[in-house]
Amino acid sequence: MRAQVLLVAALAFAAVPAWGEDEFFSPKGSFAVEVSLDNSPEPRLPLYRNAIVSLAVAGDYAIGGTAADAGLSPYLFAVSLSKRQLTAIFPLDRILTDQRAVQSGFGRGAQGILYAGTMPGRPGGSGHVISVRVNGNQLDVSDLGAPVPGEGIFALTSDPSAGVVYGISHPSGKFFVFHPDSKKTDLYAETAVGRPALRVLHDYALEPDDYLCRRLALDRSGRVYGSQPVNKIFRFDPAGKKIELLAQELPAVWARRPLGRVDAWALAPDGALYGGNAGDGQLFRIEPATGKVTNVGKPAMMPRLKGLAFGHDGRLYGVTGGAPGYSHVFRYDSSDGFVDFGNPRFPMEQGNSESIMWRGFQIGSVAASEDGRFIVLGEEEALSQFMAFPADGQ
Repeated sequence: MRAQVLLVAALAFAAVPAWGEDEFFSPKGSFAVEVSLDNSPEPRLPLYRNAIVSLAVAGDYAIGGTAADAGLSPYLFAVSLSKRQLTAIFPLDRILTDQRAVQSGFGRGAQGILYAGTMPGRPGGSGHVISVRVNGNQLDVSDLGAPVPGEGIFALTSDPSAGVVYGISHPSGKFFVFHPDSKKTDLYAETAVGRPALRVLHDYALEPDDYLCRRLALDRSGRVYGSQPVNKIFRFDPAGKKIELLAQELPAVWARRPLGRVDAWALAPDGALYGGNAGDGQLFRIEPATGKVTNVGKPAMMPRLKGLAFGHDGRLYGVTGGAPGYSHVFRYDSSDGFVDFGNPRFPMEQGNSESIMWRGFQIGSVAASEDGRFIVLGEEEALSQFMAFPADGQ
């Protein structure tokens, strides 16, 4: 009888899918591009200076900004999506010294220009606004100055129609409006972290890198959205030059409100804004007309939501999770809800040799091509590579 029971149990176990095995996201048409390697004869980003923390796409080119280890300087780079290869690298210390990261995200300007902000390499140093443009097989990068002397630039976006750049300074969390033509800055202290909030954040052992708004976004009216501690959402109206707090806060889990901040934004085709809350990895939606905030849910049982982008299929793609676990790619739409694709693993060509399957463990940035047909991903590790997959509703 015991043998029969064991046999039945064994057969039942064999019939169950092996959910414990790793399942990877490897859609048709996906690819990875080698942008980092110390011993390559081709131009590559060096180790410990190549964590991809900002990404944008302009035409055929994905432009990235990196973070570097202490004492080292970051890079900017460009990848051709059609050629599937790294076409340009630019060491930031060619024009700016004592900078450690281009982590602000990119804002768009006129005539193909992208704006980004830098973080200084030492306390009390100044972050700078830079302009970046692809010029053939090279990047033209210019220093536009330090909008908030003595502070870094933690998050940034821009409004090309108004010709201004918006940002969050580090470590104070002030909101600023920078005018690239005149180099003038308008500073707003309303978003700075006050003493009551600092006492709460201190109890959670949080530093500015943990609680300041990681990204900013514009709605179709040109208003700017971001977050400020503890767990609040602010909106800047450039017409009235006024900052207001939305009535509803970021979605949160009980006793974890201090961990809430905006990790990523994406503007939907219908004009709504979607954002990711870093603390609990929750997706939320804002209706700009009313300011209503809706908790959409969690793509996976992990914190962080570092990147969001809409594809040409009208669906929202993003990444959630991270260290000490692995990043997952997910998709969301209102009819199907969330689809967790798991950890990405894409083919990467290695010169004339056969391709290898490159696995992206830690994804730090996400963007969509201008036509929405590709979603691009940037790793943020010691040996970081560029990854892309088609947004075709797979």
